[in-house]
Parts: sequence; C-alpha cells; structure tokens
Amino acid sequence: MNVDRLVFAIAGLFILVSLVLSQVHSVYWLWFIAFVGANMLQAAFTGFCPLAMILRRMGKTPGCAFQ
Repeated sequence: MNVDRLVFAIAGLFILVSLVLSQVHSVYWLWFIAFVGANMLQAAFTGFCPLAMILRRMGKTPGCAFQ
C-alpha cells in the first residue's frame, strides 16, 4: 500500500472506532471525528498531512496526493 491509501484507511478506521466509542463510552468521542474530518479537509486544500509525513519517514512509497 502506498501512503495515500494508508492515510485513507487509517482515517476511516479512526472515524469508525471513534463512532463506536461515542455510542458505548462517551459522546465526547465525536470531537475526535470532527478533528479527523477537519484534518482531511485542510489536507485536501494544502496537501499537508502529518500522517502522510510519518508514513513516508517509515519508508512507505508516496502516492499522487501527498508528495
């Protein structure tokens, strides 16, 4: 998997896990979903994604979106 696919997979996993946690633990987990969504929105406009930077440093191959 390249960096782009990993970013989308990890963001989706974070959203699903925090959605479940908001239902079984605390409604405040919805703030984490808002943070992930806001980060995805700003990454779409700026191309800056901290997770993509971390994955590149770990040696994953870059994709088209985050270079």
